[in-house]
Amino acid sequence: MLRIMKKSLTLIASIFLLGSITVKADIIVASAGPMSGQYASFGAQLKAGAEMWAKDTNAKGGILGEKVKLVIGDDACDPKQAVAVANKFAGQGVTYVAGHFCSGSSIPASKVYTEEGIIQVSPASTNPAFTDEGGPNVFRVCGRDDQQGEVAGAFLAKEYKGKKVAIIHDKTAYGKGLADATKKNMNKGGLKETMYEAFTAGEKDYSALVSKLKSNNIDAVYLGGYHTEGGLIVRQMRDQGMNTKLISGDALVTAEYWQITGDAGEGTLMTFSPDPRNNPEAAPLVKKFKAAGIEPEGYVLYSYAALQVFEQAAKAAGSVDRAKVLKAMKKGKFKTVLGELSFDKKGDVSLPGYVFYEWSKGNYKQL
Repeated sequence: MLRIMKKSLTLIASIFLLGSITVKADIIVASAGPMSGQYASFGAQLKAGAEMWAKDTNAKGGILGEKVKLVIGDDACDPKQAVAVANKFAGQGVTYVAGHFCSGSSIPASKVYTEEGIIQVSPASTNPAFTDEGGPNVFRVCGRDDQQGEVAGAFLAKEYKGKKVAIIHDKTAYGKGLADATKKNMNKGGLKETMYEAFTAGEKDYSALVSKLKSNNIDAVYLGGYHTEGGLIVRQMRDQGMNTKLISGDALVTAEYWQITGDAGEGTLMTFSPDPRNNPEAAPLVKKFKAAGIEPEGYVLYSYAALQVFEQAAKAAGSVDRAKVLKAMKKGKFKTVLGELSFDKKGDVSLPGYVFYEWSKGNYKQL
């Protein structure tokens, strides 16, 4: 009986002792984007950046002595699936999300993050509504479509003065938003579009649209949409003997575009931010990615930078508490692979705007 009592007392003492010990748990962060579907090449970019950041951060001992655990969400660029991903993250105890990619996913998902108090920084969503209408926890490290449209619209008005330009879009938040911003600025520059057409994303045959472009003797097509449809449209233009120039935005910034077009993509123009691979401070990281067999194109480094912001804000706050990190993000400046950046009151980034690139022989280079 005495032995049993002693064991019970020892067990009770052990329970009290364990209760007094602070057990450190992993900091859970997330990356979300189209890991599957026709835009999966961009999901792969976001995932690659996030995974390298998590690996590098944990190799340094984590954040404030705590290891980072990265979870990945696949929204397939579908709004409903994006909301499901956001709710899943909330249930997993995610503190910070580097995502999503498509604006049509980021915007509805942001409502969940705002309600749950989760910090969201998109590496790639450019629709103005994302931050214009987003909560105080919503940020992006990329530019906006009204900025991108200003550059593209001014270019078209100047370079195609007196010529025929068509504006086409895929009806998505990103595609239509970018097309309309470009149209507005092109009109402002004195050039009226000859055609303004919407098309359905995900189709394989755009010959009817291409035939209409041909019959209208279009000199340049501005595409508000993604690389998959853009690649097919330019190929089908060439098949119909058209030399019409294709011009688009940052959703063509993937090697998969050239895989779709082949030589038909030669001379395609697109807008994108200054290539972070050319940033001298990013050189060691670029080298590390390439050694791992990953070309850090497009939004790979943007994904990495979005998570660098969290790491530095948490250290500045001395805590991973969401409210404290958020406060540090709003007033801080952060040294990232994109350069030093900060955020305005809306959550938009202070980085330089957009420049033009040309696709040639399988690569894109800044003009």
